[in-house]
Order: sequence, then C-alpha cells, then structure tokens
Amino acid sequence: MKHSKAEILREYGPFPDVKQVGGVTYDGRHVWFASGDKLNAFDPDAGEVVRSIDVAAHAGTAFDGRYLFQIAEDRIQKIDPKTGTVLSTIPAPANGGDSGLAWAEGTLWVGDYRGRKIHQIDPETGALLRSIESNRFVTGVTWVDGELWHATWESDESDIRRIEPETGRVLERIDMPAGIGVSGLESDGTDRLFCGGGNSGKIRAIRRPGVSQS
Repeated sequence: MKHSKAEILREYGPFPDVKQVGGVTYDGRHVWFASGDKLNAFDPDAGEVVRSIDVAAHAGTAFDGRYLFQIAEDRIQKIDPKTGTVLSTIPAPANGGDSGLAWAEGTLWVGDYRGRKIHQIDPETGALLRSIESNRFVTGVTWVDGELWHATWESDESDIRRIEPETGRVLERIDMPAGIGVSGLESDGTDRLFCGGGNSGKIRAIRRPGVSQS
C-alpha cells in the first residue's frame, strides 16, 4: 500500500453564514458544497461563492453531468442546478446515517458513515446494488480516472484512501494533518481533490498523488 501525507494546495473559506461543510462536488467549473440548508457553488480560482440554492443539504453531494444529487437526512434529492427545483427523491441506503455521495458508471455511490461501508445504488429507485466494506467511518466518496477514493474521519483523525472497488482493499492512503477532518470529497478530474472540512466551514484542495501538476 502506498502511504503519504496530504499536500494542501489551497484553503477556501470559511464562507459567510456557513458553519458546516458536508458534501462536495464539481461540475467542471464550480465546486458545490452542502451547508445544511443550502447548496452553494464557488469559483475555485477566485475562491468566492457565486450561487446558492435553498434546499436541505446535510451530507453528500454529487453531479452526473446534468443534475445535482444531494443527501438530506434519510433521502437523496435530484436537483436541477439551473432552477434549484427538486425533481425527485429516493431513499438513502443508510436510513439517515449516510455521508459521502458520488456518481460513476450510471449509478450513485453512497458512504455509510458508522456502518463503515460504501453502497452502490440505482439512482432512479434507490435499490441497493452492492456494498463495499471499510474498517473506518466513511465520509466523502469520489471516482476519478476509474479509481474509487473515499475519506475517513474517526477519533479526530482523517485520511483519504484509494480502494479496490471489487474487494475494498486499500491501495493507497493519504493522511491529513492532525486536527483536520474530511467530510466531503471530490476530484476535479486532474490533480486536485476537494475536501470538505466539516465544522471548520472550510474546503481544502489537496494534490492527488501520481498526477502531474496541471
């Protein structure tokens, strides 16, 4: 297993009126993050919030190329980012204990925080397709270049792991600095991983190992 310490490229926030950062996703231009009663989008170059949608946003956030998906308590909402309208909802697999959220291969991947699992579900029905075991509390989840990454946060320690999707075996681990937790996780598709900072109200960009600087 490869093991390294996180290289923090940039910190964003704290943002106005944001006390908690949950899920994080990226639409190719803006980083979206959940802050309890809103979904917010910020420009990762300027670092400023450019838009907010008034919608319940408690945990993981994902983007499928057209729509946003947002965990709100025990359900997952499908949201039109242009209008802010909630188009549909499906049950979340951990019944309110859900954490991270990612879109890949036409399905949703959902972190089960205290269950120490990642669930793959049908985005239309919420039907459980399969589950992957972890040995730590799971927070953010993301896919990039065919790689499945997830964050952990337990006992005031946080790391980010690349795992084998078939078995859950840890292939690589990035340790966050002491006192810095990761609530949400998303890739920009190149060398950056965006990490939600929980009750710090911040988001941090760290370098994804093995990727040359963009």
